[in-house]
Amino acid sequence: MVNTDGFTEIRWHGRGGQGAVTSAELVAQAAINEGKYAQAFPAFGAERRGAPVVAFVRISSNQPIRVRAEIAEPDVVVVLDPGLLRIVDVTSGLKATGMLVVNTKKPPEQIRQEFNVNWSLATVDATKIAEELLGVPIVNTSMIGALLKATEVVKLESLFEPLRQRFGRLAERNIEAMKRAHEETLVRSKSN
Repeated sequence: MVNTDGFTEIRWHGRGGQGAVTSAELVAQAAINEGKYAQAFPAFGAERRGAPVVAFVRISSNQPIRVRAEIAEPDVVVVLDPGLLRIVDVTSGLKATGMLVVNTKKPPEQIRQEFNVNWSLATVDATKIAEELLGVPIVNTSMIGALLKATEVVKLESLFEPLRQRFGRLAERNIEAMKRAHEETLVRSKSN
């Protein structure tokens, strides 16, 4: 899932407190640990907990990344809160060959019909996984697992160390949430 510039560009949509910014940073760190070039950054102002937040990740396997602009035409869009599908145009600019990864209880076919999704699509009930394994509905690590199942932009194992560094004693539960989401994510190719 590499674009014509040699980058993989990922845009994360979440709400304040869900971990979209942390997810972007962790994926970028994993890419760097694999010897790739990566950058992660948020786009938000004075939003409060619960307000829509956007974060970005840009990864290159073979060249330094010199562009510092927000990602307007992502290869992948990750949606941490399914409610955002109704209030934010999360697919704005998503390339025709792109992938949409959504936290939802609904099967991919229902999301495709309900929101007129004409991209490759991956779905997982990340909220359920987070509540069961972490005890809170913070879905960032579960959604990293879904992203990696859908795109393989970095190896699952490459996230273990960044998660341990970020979450300390809670790392193993977050790693389990990521692994479980990776297993449970349903991926469907673009409809024709």
